[in-house]
Amino acid sequence: MTPLTWLYAPGDRPSTVAKALGCGADVVVIDLEDAVAPDRKEYARAATADLLADRQPVPVHVRVNALDGPWAALDLKSVSALPGLSGLRLPKVTSPGRLVHVAETSPGTGGGAPPLYALLESALGIEHAYAIASAHPAVHGISLGEADLRAELGVRDDRGLDWARSRIVLAARAAGLPSPPQSVYPDTRDLEGLAASSAHGRALGFLGRAAIHPRQLPVIERAYLPTAQEIERAETIVEAAGSDAGAQALANGTFVDAAVVAEARRTLALAHRG
Repeated sequence: MTPLTWLYAPGDRPSTVAKALGCGADVVVIDLEDAVAPDRKEYARAATADLLADRQPVPVHVRVNALDGPWAALDLKSVSALPGLSGLRLPKVTSPGRLVHVAETSPGTGGGAPPLYALLESALGIEHAYAIASAHPAVHGISLGEADLRAELGVRDDRGLDWARSRIVLAARAAGLPSPPQSVYPDTRDLEGLAASSAHGRALGFLGRAAIHPRQLPVIERAYLPTAQEIERAETIVEAAGSDAGAQALANGTFVDAAVVAEARRTLALAHRG
């Protein structure tokens, strides 16, 4: 199933993590980084390791602490080979080097590295986006961390991040990775704002979004699922194309080529995901 929602939960609050696992998110992300105070890091790490000793009902990722800090090595050692882990989210990645080191030194349950997801949160990370996305076969995705980037750049208007957003989308697709999920919307009560922001993100090429509260999940899902009109158009395109890989003319005179047909099939797959 194509994931559309990634719900963050603080690693030092096992009861919150347990609730997150049952609230309908496609992926739950246990956060050992920003959501956990320094004096709670050890407890969060141990609690997360206890949970991931068993497989979970939904995919679980763990966001470890920054790779250049004092806690990341302990985080990786504690969770990377556990059966309940589906992916590692690596914050503040700025270059391929540390990413490759994690991939080569953090064996998963099958012996190879667990799936890695790089979070780019700085100007330097954005500049190296494609190199990071293509650094190692264990890299399964990249995404943008907007809060840190916004602060570094001094952005005052949300539109000031659109170039960086598009850069992430381009780098991911150029590296053969899935379209990245959108960064979190921090105001958990502003659901109208979340819907508008998600519609904008979808227009830029993102697919799905990270969330920090369960009430955000249905809004994100609605924003990123195809509309009835989009489904109808995709069905028309696929039906007209049949098994022919060449250009086709629709009944309204519009010509579609193989790339348009492929996108129509992706639209239908997303509409009927499950």
